[in-house]
Amino acid sequence: MATKGARVRVLLIEDDPRQASSLLRGLTGDGFVVDVAGDGSTGLAIALASEVDVVVLDLMLPGMNGFEVCRRLRDAAVWAPILVLTAKTGEYDEIEALDTGADDFLMKPFSYEVLLARLRALLRRGVRERPAILTVGSLQLDPATRVCRRGDAAVSLTPREFSVLEYLMHHAGRVVTKDELLDHVWGVDFVGSANIAEVYVSYLRKKIDRPFEVVTIETVAGVGYRLVRDG
Repeated sequence: MATKGARVRVLLIEDDPRQASSLLRGLTGDGFVVDVAGDGSTGLAIALASEVDVVVLDLMLPGMNGFEVCRRLRDAAVWAPILVLTAKTGEYDEIEALDTGADDFLMKPFSYEVLLARLRALLRRGVRERPAILTVGSLQLDPATRVCRRGDAAVSLTPREFSVLEYLMHHAGRVVTKDELLDHVWGVDFVGSANIAEVYVSYLRKKIDRPFEVVTIETVAGVGYRLVRDG
């Protein structure tokens, strides 16, 4: 059993009526208070208007998909743990879900007992703190709102560009190898060309350096990259 006597509130955002009904019965039987939304917009509205302890979020939703729901919740400083459910396969969906603020990821079909264990683990961790804003020189990156700024100017980044820059900023001043970037951003099971790291560093330079006539991403020949203060 999950939480006998506890009044833990779960927001379930799932458009499949049979899946939603099954999870509602199970979670209610295990002592949770459950709100159910059948689409992304309704789920987002419930989460913004009320206190929820944990969100179970499907990715493939009508109207507003799960990625956007997750992103908007974090942008609004809603830090309840989010467990993403999806029938989609492929590491890129998992990466994007985690990059947009999800805390855990579960592929359909799944065991209810596994979902329950994942929820218990998320609840033990509690509501996470708002991530600190990363600053290197005039460059700022806010992991909570997914906003990048160079001084007063906003810089638009894709989720993958954001992840590369975030890793470089976390390790500012030291050399980050291409293998590190690949493992962290694309995953240890990535089987594509290692040149993908070079491609995304090039994208970043075109957005955060060249328009401002600065150099913050240095190439260390034969090794990788180092992010430094505006130079």
